[in-house]
Amino acid sequence: MTAGVKQDVLDLLIEQHKQIKTLFGQLGRAEGTQKRELFEDLVRLLAVHESAEEIVVHPTAQRKIDRGDTVTGQLRHEEDEAKHELAALYDLGVDHPDFDRRLSRFADAVVAHATREETEEFPSLRRNLSAAQLGRMAGALRAAEAMAPTRPHPRSGESASANLMAGPPMAVFDRVRDTVRDWRESQRDQD
Repeated sequence: MTAGVKQDVLDLLIEQHKQIKTLFGQLGRAEGTQKRELFEDLVRLLAVHESAEEIVVHPTAQRKIDRGDTVTGQLRHEEDEAKHELAALYDLGVDHPDFDRRLSRFADAVVAHATREETEEFPSLRRNLSAAQLGRMAGALRAAEAMAPTRPHPRSGESASANLMAGPPMAVFDRVRDTVRDWRESQRDQD
């Protein structure tokens, strides 16, 4: 993307999909502290990304694209399953003997989901919305990401309204928890 050119919402999401795929690749080769840090980065990115999509992108697609209910219903179902598995992986921890096997299966499902969005939902949005609308959606997506939780919360629901109601309080809690965790780790490093 050249300087001065604004990303539309679809360009932004595709860039995030690439970041997620890169993190999966790095995580598959990492060990120890680096593995834990990469996984925490992945958890944060996926939680924020999916919450923002559920608030901004899927409701628009549901209304504006052919078969919007069917397409977004399947995507929301996959995202709900991903939230549950990501929460389970987080609870399991990177040192658990089953972590790598489950992470590999999870990565395959997430990549397949991203591909489905990029081939079924995004082209239809690009055809049915103006460049200005897609640009405004990028701003709305960034705003949703700023208030999104940094951890998966599978019990919060997958609808836009559930994310709007539960997201901000959980985001504050998650960010405080992240700060405390980072502080504790910095203290351990100093000992």
